[in-house]
Amino acid sequence: MPEAEGKTFDYLDENHIKQSFLETFSFDSLDQYILTETQEFSAVCPFSGLPDFAYLKIEYFPEGGKCIELKSLKYYIISFRNVGIFQEEATKRIYQDLSKVLETNRIRITTIYNTRGGFDTTCIEGDIDYEVPSGGCGC
Repeated sequence: MPEAEGKTFDYLDENHIKQSFLETFSFDSLDQYILTETQEFSAVCPFSGLPDFAYLKIEYFPEGGKCIELKSLKYYIISFRNVGIFQEEATKRIYQDLSKVLETNRIRITTIYNTRGGFDTTCIEGDIDYEVPSGGCGC
């Protein structure tokens, strides 16, 4: 793997991502659309060791009869903070971990990273087969 020029910072490997932090609670509305989002996602670029910051959007239907408990989600997301992981892989990892714990395939993870080197990067993993209506209820 090529190395970045200049100074680099140490970072942790992906084994430090704490999927075990994720907790759920029972919920029996299989067709309810759930959206959870934060501006506070960060990880480390394994190329340079510099931080990557992103908006994280989690959309799902609780087909498995479960919802994610938000405090546990916060701890899980924070566990990425010092981990060296590419943007695309971070999005995929969050998708895999949440799909497993929620027992649903109707889940989509979107990360929109802050501009880096003049490039804007958006990663989307998964599909929920549902378009959220824009504006108003259509009443």
